[in-house]
Amino acid sequence: MDHITFLVAMVIVTALAFDFTNGFHDTANAMATSIATGALRPKVAVAISGALNLVGAFLSTEVAKTISGGIVDDTLVTPGMIFAGLVGAILWNLSTWLLGLPSSSSHALFGGLIGAVWVGAGRHGVHFDKVVEKILIPAVASPLVAGLAALGATYLAYRITRRARPGTVSKGFRAGQIASASLVSLAHGTNDAQKTMGVITLALISCGALGHDAGPPVWVILTAGTAIALGTYIGGWRIIRTMGKGIVDIESPQGFAAESAATAVILTSANLGFALSTTQVCSGGILGAGIGRRLAEVRWGTAGQMALAWLVTLPAAAAVGALAAGVVVHGGTAGTVLIALAAVAVALVIVVLSRRNPVHADNVNSAPTTRLRPASPAGAAV
Repeated sequence: MDHITFLVAMVIVTALAFDFTNGFHDTANAMATSIATGALRPKVAVAISGALNLVGAFLSTEVAKTISGGIVDDTLVTPGMIFAGLVGAILWNLSTWLLGLPSSSSHALFGGLIGAVWVGAGRHGVHFDKVVEKILIPAVASPLVAGLAALGATYLAYRITRRARPGTVSKGFRAGQIASASLVSLAHGTNDAQKTMGVITLALISCGALGHDAGPPVWVILTAGTAIALGTYIGGWRIIRTMGKGIVDIESPQGFAAESAATAVILTSANLGFALSTTQVCSGGILGAGIGRRLAEVRWGTAGQMALAWLVTLPAAAAVGALAAGVVVHGGTAGTVLIALAAVAVALVIVVLSRRNPVHADNVNSAPTTRLRPASPAGAAV
């Protein structure tokens, strides 16, 4: 612990803050369809999801190793660069949450790190071949695979149960959704909590507290899992509304199919070390489930806005990370404090804006009325 300086401690705290935003930003991935179909009550859903995110954090560390020693050169990275990258990721997460857009927390983190390391260490500090192999290719392939799997599963679900009583079918698939949504939550903890583990491990390597190519210590796994679980329990209601009601009107067979497809893709990729976006996988599954049901209304405008956000996320977070790194690297302690204060100020402004049009557990199932803006009715919420 002698190697952990004040700056490294700030990086760890900021990484856990990102993990918390990742939790409430991505709650929708696991629970949006179950909440939309009534399979689970909203507050029960986020409680189950939070607990299983914590459990999932202990199942694998392959993705953490991809981040700590894969996409950037850990011999060139400094704690200041990591801090700057995290600032870019957090601010993008909060901005898209305010708009109710299910963008990728994972790509926000990767973009922030890439931008910060590029500015701080030069282009050779980023392993672009690994970025393509471990991030960009999975980003394109994973939602397509999940979408096709969900489309086929949805078609079969309606085909097999076409002669059964609708009430019995809905009841059965709602029960199935509890299991499938729980598995998505477990998979989310396995995949996304590891990203913060990887960042903290990278910081510990950069200051000499861990050796190169080291995996995350147990205390890192525990704190990262706890942070994402707490964020998940808070409930990112704005994004839950968009994914549950904004893309397609989900019925229970579709929800079960979308969640099952997403779980299979996420768990497979986590074991292979692919740091994919659970948001993109789950959104692809929901879209595929919408296409798979005859006469289902798919809101292609919302889907297009989400796709645009996916394209913009990595470069936008990279730009903020690069800007922050320029100040931190050249400004030393004063620059770090300046960026920290600026980030806190922007975050507070976003939270205040969210209070004008809050979305919460009581109104989350009302249909979104405005795109790319905070959704309406009254109450209070995250």
